[in-house]
Amino acid sequence: MSELGSIDNPVKFKDQDYEALLQKCLKSAVLFSDTVFAANQSSLGIPVDPDPKKAVKWLRPKEITSNAVFVEGTMGTTDICQGQLGNCWLLAALSCLTMHPTLFVKVVPSGQSLSESYAGIFRFRFWQYGEWVEVVVDDRLPVREGRLLFSYSRTTNEFWSALVEKAYAKLIGSYGSLKGGIISEGMEDFTGGIAYSLPVSSRSPRMLWRAITAALARSSLLSCFIHAASVKEIGSVTSEGLIKGHAYAITDTDKVQKVSEEVFLLRLRNPWGFVEYCGPWSDKCKDWDSIDTAQKTRLELAKVEDGEFWIGVEDFCRLFNTVEMCSVNPDSMSGEVSDDTTTPSWTLSLHQGTWVPMCSAGGSRRYPRSFWKNPQFQMILSEKDVDDYDYGEGEEGEEPDGEDDEDGVVVAPVSKTEKQGEKKKKCTVLVELLQKYRRQKDKVNFLNIAFHIYKLQDKPGSLDQEFFSKNRPVARSGKYRGIRSVWRKVHLEPGSYVIIASTYRPNQQGEFFLRIYTKTGNIQGFQDFPCINNYSATVMSKPVLPEDQYRVQKWYDEKAGSDDRVNAIEFMNLVNSVLEKDYELPLETCRQLIFGEDTGGRGRLNRAQAEKLLTSLRNLQSIFFQFDEDSSGTMSPFELSLALNAAGVECDNVVVQLLWERFGAGEQYLPFHGFVSCVARLQVLFDLFESETNQEVKDKGINAWLLKLLAV
Repeated sequence: MSELGSIDNPVKFKDQDYEALLQKCLKSAVLFSDTVFAANQSSLGIPVDPDPKKAVKWLRPKEITSNAVFVEGTMGTTDICQGQLGNCWLLAALSCLTMHPTLFVKVVPSGQSLSESYAGIFRFRFWQYGEWVEVVVDDRLPVREGRLLFSYSRTTNEFWSALVEKAYAKLIGSYGSLKGGIISEGMEDFTGGIAYSLPVSSRSPRMLWRAITAALARSSLLSCFIHAASVKEIGSVTSEGLIKGHAYAITDTDKVQKVSEEVFLLRLRNPWGFVEYCGPWSDKCKDWDSIDTAQKTRLELAKVEDGEFWIGVEDFCRLFNTVEMCSVNPDSMSGEVSDDTTTPSWTLSLHQGTWVPMCSAGGSRRYPRSFWKNPQFQMILSEKDVDDYDYGEGEEGEEPDGEDDEDGVVVAPVSKTEKQGEKKKKCTVLVELLQKYRRQKDKVNFLNIAFHIYKLQDKPGSLDQEFFSKNRPVARSGKYRGIRSVWRKVHLEPGSYVIIASTYRPNQQGEFFLRIYTKTGNIQGFQDFPCINNYSATVMSKPVLPEDQYRVQKWYDEKAGSDDRVNAIEFMNLVNSVLEKDYELPLETCRQLIFGEDTGGRGRLNRAQAEKLLTSLRNLQSIFFQFDEDSSGTMSPFELSLALNAAGVECDNVVVQLLWERFGAGEQYLPFHGFVSCVARLQVLFDLFESETNQEVKDKGINAWLLKLLAV
């Protein structure tokens, strides 16, 4: 069987198995009714209309029209019309998808019908953060005053597009959650590709036409829009019949011969299904009168109000601001046609991560004391694949390195002299950072995100504040942006790098998905930053204070048993007679400390062990005081990580986060005894790993070992 999450073995959304549900419905002769995405107001996610005449009914296609079909003839761009929902971004992406049958069938599996083996159940597949997800829906659709409330087909008895929209609404949370968006979101979720913006002004009209033509030939999805200067301008219609702030699908390019002039054209579609461009080369423009019938037939010129129209590339460049592209393969992002088959293919590496407040949500470089706590991903590049690359070149859709990275911090631009000297072989890397689950129910709340890439020095372990204060990034995604994904294609010299994913402000909760494409020839590798333990040399090597030695000897003379050892309760009383009152240890922590020692299975300490532990506790208390900056007697996850480092224990964010969940017991702050428990538990696990003889376990590394056993 194919890997779970692949297009051939998609993840079952909410564990709903299409085949099992279909067979159950067919056997019982009862049409499927989805309880997960029920036919109710919650699934609509929009305010209730107070007018009783406008109450929403949920009807199946054959209850709407007796001759209902899933698809009439073939699926095409004009099948999709926008209803009473501001989701032109999604429907424009779906229009683009219909132009590519091999991509379309991934989203809309074939063999579905409103007649053969009909049971009121349908399935659709969407890409979600590295895996394909299959969503099952029933075919009850929201209807108001006898008409579909949301997406519909110009062919009134056709329902495939309305059902795709319903499935996507179920995936996100509700229909209302689809309001307002960037077409790149829909493009990526329909293909699994990488979407990016191309400013129209970045190319001459002919060069832009060639780039769009090449992208379409490589099965890229394309759309475009006109910027709205204000919220009030969104939806306004220009004198040319174009809508501001509205997503149009780019469905084709072509050229016609007009007398001695060759005219380069683009075909666009308005998801509304009406309101068309009325300028040169529009459907009813007289420019077509001078074009012979054969050319018009080839272009399938239709002089009807269906939302689809042709426009000359010069007028397109004058009227539109941005082209959105989505490429399934990074090679398609070059925008140029190439017959090169010798170029190595791409290797894809996927990473999931989280920003946890007070732990791994360090914010931007504007916050140097916490930036280093953001999730870090080490990347290794070894083989060069690009000749004579000019380091100063900007990539399509991205800002140059000289722009402000964030308020108050400027990444210095590369000088002209440096650019000329940088022409050497490099490794091609494309990085995309996506934030997850920010479009839910009736809320869309994208964080401002970015990533930075740093060249690594010969330093083991996770990178600390000092490293980031002394080094500047060699690449970045650009300014922090409040959109679902940011990306950049860069060329780096062979070596080790670290990618830092961050939000603009610290302590913002979120999940993210990071994907990195490299040319296969790079022999790219990813490594965890191994956790390092120098606790013995840092803390336990310090000599015993004379007063502590005296106190232990006296205590043992008075309390020790016949074996000259003390138990956990007696050791607790000894320790708490030394430590300050607010930092006394409970019995359970003392038991942990004892079982970390070699007691021969007796759970009792001898004098030397007690002296060593007492000295260690004094040192840990000093470290705790140092990093308990507000003198609260507790520490945050940020402070915990710093304190562990000071104690000679370096752990990555994932391990620290698990430590916090294990010993913080759900609290926001950790007391001193919790810090001691963290250290004690880590020391036991480090020692067990050192004594482990299973090579398979060793090969997985200390990080995997800690993550597995810390939760026990």
